[in-house]
Amino acid sequence: MSLVHENCGVVGVFSLDGENVIPFVIDMLRALQHRGQEAWGIAVPGKPPFKKLGLVSAAASEFQQIVRKYKSPAAIGHVRYSTLGKSNLENAQPLRVKDLCIAHNGTIANVEELSGMMGGCTFTPQTMSDTLVAAQRLVSHIAEKQDMTSAMNILKSEMVGSFCFTFLTDDGSVYAARDTRGFRPLVLGFHKDTNTYMVASESCALDTVGAHLVRDVEPGELIKMGKSGIESNQFATEKPHAHCAFEYTYFAHPASVMEGISVYAARKRIGQFLARKFPIDADVVIPVPDSARPAALGYALEAGINFEEGLLKDRYSKKGSMRSFIEPYQDTRVEITKGIIPIREVIEGRHVVVVDDSIVRGTSSASIINTLKTAGARKISLVVTYPPIRYPCYAGIDFPSQEELIAYQSGSDLRSNDEISAKVARTIHADFVGYNDTANLANAIGMPEEELCFTCSTGNYASLGIKPVFKTRVQMKGE
Repeated sequence: MSLVHENCGVVGVFSLDGENVIPFVIDMLRALQHRGQEAWGIAVPGKPPFKKLGLVSAAASEFQQIVRKYKSPAAIGHVRYSTLGKSNLENAQPLRVKDLCIAHNGTIANVEELSGMMGGCTFTPQTMSDTLVAAQRLVSHIAEKQDMTSAMNILKSEMVGSFCFTFLTDDGSVYAARDTRGFRPLVLGFHKDTNTYMVASESCALDTVGAHLVRDVEPGELIKMGKSGIESNQFATEKPHAHCAFEYTYFAHPASVMEGISVYAARKRIGQFLARKFPIDADVVIPVPDSARPAALGYALEAGINFEEGLLKDRYSKKGSMRSFIEPYQDTRVEITKGIIPIREVIEGRHVVVVDDSIVRGTSSASIINTLKTAGARKISLVVTYPPIRYPCYAGIDFPSQEELIAYQSGSDLRSNDEISAKVARTIHADFVGYNDTANLANAIGMPEEELCFTCSTGNYASLGIKPVFKTRVQMKGE
């Protein structure tokens, strides 16, 4: 069975003053667009969810109509980035099951088992969704227990994986729940002028509407926002946590604050720590646009080498502002990479240190190395903020099959980063590749290594409690 798993962006908004929150939801989803570029949606009480393919901004001409039609003081929203399953409107969220609407960020690894608890499923592989199965299971627990906290406690014990949920009930209550390990981020905010509570995947969504960050939603916490205000219940507690380290190097917006840590400041520190790990005698440091920019700046400052913008995205191309890694299909990823234009004056005749956030499939890296060589680079050293990615992620990031990971392809028998680096360098035709390591990355982020998830690098799935059977990409996505 090929199932839909997601890492996306979720929001939930409730106004105690009865304000129409749909403008907030639209703006917050636009601020979370980096978390999902395939589809988006909004749900309000008593209506089928509104869902649309593509970017939020592409529907700008419809915003006024959407704001009027879905006027409500309570709403949830979602931007989608699929890790499994086809990219179509059926798989877009929020989903509605009976009187509950749900939006999900994460991956439920044992969804087939969970589906079996419901008596099996009759869905096609392309439209089967872990979110839908979880919603059905939750609705049945609510019907039995008449209490969301108790229902979440039971569901948590049945599920293996990562989740941040926002729920909306037909009585107008908005709920938010975060898994007990805290794999994916979730924050609580407040908009003072309209007396409105908000939850969102990242704090940058709060900033964009003038709300202030109150705090992170705690792992294992259920928050209810309703007419009586805000309530919090802990449905479970588990230690250590397993916050996704990839969020800090790539996925999160640099303006966000997660677990009390500025993502921008963390990325800059990561660059500084990389410069100490790999002191390279070079002429110039350049970032791979855009998420590697703070790390490249940190590297340049620490190394005492000039920082320059040697590669720029073509903002005028159709795909110019999009992120290649989270595009679902290979030809689209290649097309986005083609939109990176070199500045010959910065590159020609020089030894260039290129800082990138990660190497996943190697497609973008090989293309960028070729671009730099064509622009006349004398020597190219690539330093990478994230350790070698050698194992599939079952907590919501889109590298589900081992066969597509270049660090695995370069030698499944290799154990040291140095060996992997040398092989990857030969594969992508760089003069040198230097990968970060987990201890160095954790120190730079400013969090204990045991509180971060590095499963995709180490292959240790203990935080998920599983020993997965690895599948091919065709099996996983039905491509």
